[in-house]
Amino acid sequence: MKTIDWTKDELVAYVLLFAANADFKESEKERELIISKVDKETFQEIHEEFDRDNDYQGLKKITTSLEQHLYSKEDIDLLLEDIRVLFFADDDFDITEQNMLKALERLFKAI
Repeated sequence: MKTIDWTKDELVAYVLLFAANADFKESEKERELIISKVDKETFQEIHEEFDRDNDYQGLKKITTSLEQHLYSKEDIDLLLEDIRVLFFADDDFDITEQNMLKALERLFKAI
């Protein structure tokens, strides 16, 4: 895949949106948590891009951008912690979200 011209905030917003939609619903609490990590304009711009992408495109963009920003193991651990917090934001950490967390952990550790 070609380079992704995201800032780190845009990458964080995309990753958290990807995770928030694991159960095919994005709660208001999840939105609020994402906006607390990035500004509202970044959230809206990235949300529009996210809505146009399929899962494969999203995962490719995420992995490419993580590599471009030279995310360390510590950076990835912090990102995974943000994802865990996001999953608990709406007080419903269902099996779909649990599986998404495991898949993202495997994917990110491979980078």
